[in-house]
Amino acid sequence: MRRYFLSLALLATTVSFAQRPQNPTPSPAPGTPGTGAPAITGIPGFGGAAPRTAPRPYNDVITGKAITKKGLFTVHKIDEKYYFEIADSILGREILSVVRFVKVPAGAGYGGSMANGRGQMIRFEKGPSNTIFLRTVTLVNTSDKDQDINKAVDLSNLNAIANAFPIAAFSKDSSGVVIDVTDFFKGDNQAVSISPSTKRGLNLGILSADRSFINKISTYPINTEIKSVKTYTASPSLGGFGAPAFPGAPTLIQAANEAGAITVELNTSLLLLPKVPMERRIADKRVGFFTRNYVKFSDNQQEVERIEFAVRWRLEPKDGEWEKWRKGELVEPKKPIVYYVDPATPKQWRKHLIAGVNDWQAAFEKAGFKNAIMGKEWPENDTTMSMEDARFSVIRYLASDIENASGPNNNDPRSGEILESHIQWYHNVMKLVHDWYMVQTAAVDPGARKMKYDDDLMGDLIRFVSSHEVGHTLGLYHNMGSSSKTPVEKLRDKAWVEANGHTASIMDYARFNYVAQPEDNISRKGLYPRIGDYDKWAMKWGYGYIPGNSEEERKTNSSKMITAALKENPRHWFGTYEQGNSADPRSQSEDLSDNAVKASEYGIMNLKRVLKGLPEWTKEENDQYKNISVMYGQVLGQFRRYMGHVTANVGGVYETFKVAEQNEAVYEITPKTRQKEAVAFLNKQIFETPNWLIDRELWNKFNNPVSNDPIMSTQDAVLGSLISPTKLGRLQLASNRFGADKAYNAMELLNDVQTGLFSELSSKKTIDQYRRLLQMSYVDKLVAILNPPTTAGVTIITLGGRGGGASIDLNKSDVPAIVRAQLVALRTQINSSAAGFGDKLSKIHLQNLSERIKRSLDPK
Repeated sequence: MRRYFLSLALLATTVSFAQRPQNPTPSPAPGTPGTGAPAITGIPGFGGAAPRTAPRPYNDVITGKAITKKGLFTVHKIDEKYYFEIADSILGREILSVVRFVKVPAGAGYGGSMANGRGQMIRFEKGPSNTIFLRTVTLVNTSDKDQDINKAVDLSNLNAIANAFPIAAFSKDSSGVVIDVTDFFKGDNQAVSISPSTKRGLNLGILSADRSFINKISTYPINTEIKSVKTYTASPSLGGFGAPAFPGAPTLIQAANEAGAITVELNTSLLLLPKVPMERRIADKRVGFFTRNYVKFSDNQQEVERIEFAVRWRLEPKDGEWEKWRKGELVEPKKPIVYYVDPATPKQWRKHLIAGVNDWQAAFEKAGFKNAIMGKEWPENDTTMSMEDARFSVIRYLASDIENASGPNNNDPRSGEILESHIQWYHNVMKLVHDWYMVQTAAVDPGARKMKYDDDLMGDLIRFVSSHEVGHTLGLYHNMGSSSKTPVEKLRDKAWVEANGHTASIMDYARFNYVAQPEDNISRKGLYPRIGDYDKWAMKWGYGYIPGNSEEERKTNSSKMITAALKENPRHWFGTYEQGNSADPRSQSEDLSDNAVKASEYGIMNLKRVLKGLPEWTKEENDQYKNISVMYGQVLGQFRRYMGHVTANVGGVYETFKVAEQNEAVYEITPKTRQKEAVAFLNKQIFETPNWLIDRELWNKFNNPVSNDPIMSTQDAVLGSLISPTKLGRLQLASNRFGADKAYNAMELLNDVQTGLFSELSSKKTIDQYRRLLQMSYVDKLVAILNPPTTAGVTIITLGGRGGGASIDLNKSDVPAIVRAQLVALRTQINSSAAGFGDKLSKIHLQNLSERIKRSLDPK
């Protein structure tokens, strides 16, 4: 047996109190007929201890007027009061409290979305003086009961008592207790209500008890569902309440102005967790599963152990088929994973959402299960089912202008067992996939060349998003590195890409095959993302059989299995972007292939074709150039992504996790030749003025000339990323570790960029406006590195990207010296070349740059 505890440091955040009535009425004397459960006549700390009456006879509390339903808790309703009859067998059991919004005011979120994060683990237990305690349970530390250290763990952790209920009566057969839960669920008790962070986000005030009530309580074998309406005070003076869903839509500010309050309808699911937690699967960084973790103490440790385990469904063979499964035979699961489609979903899209679920069946077959997962339409005429019921997983359809979808799940904190999932499907995700598909494939797919797609095409796009979100609810992280395992030329190989897909994982942000050229004649099968090699392998690892008689043995065998799988097929690789490593250029979002330079060159060739066709493809009656404005922005956005994919190679560090027995390096730098190719690409594609993107006749239809020039801002952003202190510092560190022969250093980078940016100094060509501004920006960025704002004389830069790497004092690196040398050399070049320019504006521009550099070198 293991015991689970809540750290004392968390105690203050988990205690909550039921709201006290504004004008409490005197409590009737104990034993007064018809009073129901005894009332607490005082609150400890507010006027002394509260005297409690003894439990009353069962029939005096649960009268003949009671409407009774049996389930996890037997629920009795008497007039407007609700009682839980809790069996002794349930006392002390862990229960997951999951709170969702059912209905919300406009601007406050969406019905079906979570209101208390990932849920709260609670349990009911007997306390002193005929009291039932509700404790909140957070898994932080654990130890086995037979360990001596368990005594210390026990003394150092305590679960918070979130509420106390007087026992109103004992069950007829004395096998349980009856408590009055009316005020508890009407109140604002954190364990079964909106989380503090959600309240802050909505700027909710205090609960108005007179405008809050219980709608309905339903109970089932392993869960009880409480539907309530809660009204909170609210005022616009509290702050903003979010933007309207669409122009002209009502907002929470308007609701607060009109009513001084915000009303929401909630559903609280109390879901009984398994008595024996599911067998954990210890996580491995080489397979991308969401995880849970806690600290384990034991007597034989010399170092505290953090147990991290994968989040996954409990998928087990039917009784009698375990041995077949262990031998590798396909078996039926005891309980398949079922996702229902919200009846609010437009009928034409339902089959495509279901297909996205069913696409995972082939992946589960790699784990040894057939018919392991399935999508179904919600049985609208079945009154015994509710979409808020925590036993059912649902693709909830949200009336939202947000261009997104998300796939969360609720799981058992003790084992990682996924209990249910509600995928959030926003109506306007169709706008997102339309725009992606047009800019990335319209050059090769005529069906993409319009503002409203045929239902078949839009259905296919919905299907791929559905598969991606379902993947998250099965436990999978994004795998942003998967696309890097496809050779770039294979994306143009019709037979190969149609057979294998352009990316090895649906969990990558690799949307459509933008590399394919018109002459390749690749069908949609080679353009769409799909469930691939990595996804099938991840399902095998997460849900398949791993031998071993103990957790430690299974951990060892799991590691060997992963090492062998990666050796067998490199497409099984998991990129570590989700773990905070953004320095690895192989692991990026929205990119394709193993070569960003070549892939982006192909992508730009297609973007030129798309831009040429936009005026015709976006034309709709009465459209005031909104369509062309939006789609030009999408083309420019795609172009910027290509620039970002290439820029990431400069200063790139590959991270490939290994185990000790492999005796291989985890960290390598991007090859020097690849980095130099990247800079040459940027000099040509973005730092040389991209005239193909500059269509002034087109701009005059939607772009105000006094607004920011879209090309200038793009050039400046790319330049800033390329020569940032972070990247320069990272290059110098890599040069020190790997040597000048292998590493591309900061001086080489600035020389290559400077040569490209100031090529006019040798050619004497007129420097156009874009180049002038870009050259000024280059000088200003170097000056800012040389003379940065400081804090206590120290300039700190971070070298490692998102969540990783070191921070150093810039003044204790070679970067300032290198930058100074570059500026000195540039000023010398400018001074010797400026006089040779016939164009006056070019000449005075160079003279101005020279003076700016001079002042920066000697600011006094």
